[in-house]
Amino acid sequence: MTKSELIARLAEQNPHLYHRDIERIVSTLFDTIADALADGKRVELRGFGAFSVKEREARVGRNPRTGEAVAVDAKRVPFFKTGKQLRERLNEI
Repeated sequence: MTKSELIARLAEQNPHLYHRDIERIVSTLFDTIADALADGKRVELRGFGAFSVKEREARVGRNPRTGEAVAVDAKRVPFFKTGKQLRERLNEI
């Protein structure tokens, strides 16, 4: 599902709200999560999951085409861990 599909579905479920207001709400939610992660904070949505940032150390990688050693800088990457309720919902039989 894309962001625009999410907005369209929320608009269908909430016909009393303006499309532009739903778009602003969704954008604000994503921006807030991104800002918190950029600050190194953890964002937990109970029952859904938790977003956090993991630190990757600098390392020596390999160019797959040539096999040449390449230095890979240290970096921060986003990480998502599913919540218990979401895992259970995905595995319902």
